[in-house]
Amino acid sequence: MDIREISQADAVASVQHVPFRIRGGLAPVVEWAMDPSFTLFFEHYVLMYRDPGVSIQGAVPHGAMKRIIGHMPVILAKASGQGRLALGRGGPGEIVGVPIQPGATLEVREHQFLAATDTLSYGFSRIRGISNLLFGGNGFFVDTFESRKAPGIVWIHAHGNLIEVALNPGEQLDVEPSRWCYKDPAVKMTTVPINISGKLFASSSFMLNRFTGPGRVGLQTITVYFNTDPT
Repeated sequence: MDIREISQADAVASVQHVPFRIRGGLAPVVEWAMDPSFTLFFEHYVLMYRDPGVSIQGAVPHGAMKRIIGHMPVILAKASGQGRLALGRGGPGEIVGVPIQPGATLEVREHQFLAATDTLSYGFSRIRGISNLLFGGNGFFVDTFESRKAPGIVWIHAHGNLIEVALNPGEQLDVEPSRWCYKDPAVKMTTVPINISGKLFASSSFMLNRFTGPGRVGLQTITVYFNTDPT
């Protein structure tokens, strides 16, 4: 099992010529130098600023009604043109670009992705059961990004610092449910109950997510719970 910290200073420009830089330290934003050679898509409410030469259009992904019911953003914005574009989530953390090679897919926890190149196809699924056991909800969403032909990049906002764990086949790691932000599809996730007994005085129980390799799991050091589905 390989565990390493991923810094927002890590460059992924070698994967695809998409010029960008991270601005700020405590609550960073990512800024691109847009040109006609690439297009980005993102959730519209993370926009911080743009040059007038950057065009922004909206699109509604397939299955939007499910996202409305789950209190998830429905409109995806698409940026193209010439000039600067900056996106950020307005919270402490790190922004890291994760490269995706042709034939690969990345699964990202809801409210964590900032933007992706339009060389990637986008989808989402709902994970049921885990949130229901933990928070009285009905589940949470996972965004999926697939590279079918050309390589691409997904920019992710990790709360706190980002630590990436590479699991070998069959290796397992138990993680507090709010502390993971992305994983490879080959990594299986299940729920494990933990009971702590103080014998005569008190007892407590909680749940962990068990990840089983092979593949990568991205972990974040700050606990954040999202109010995706309060019903």
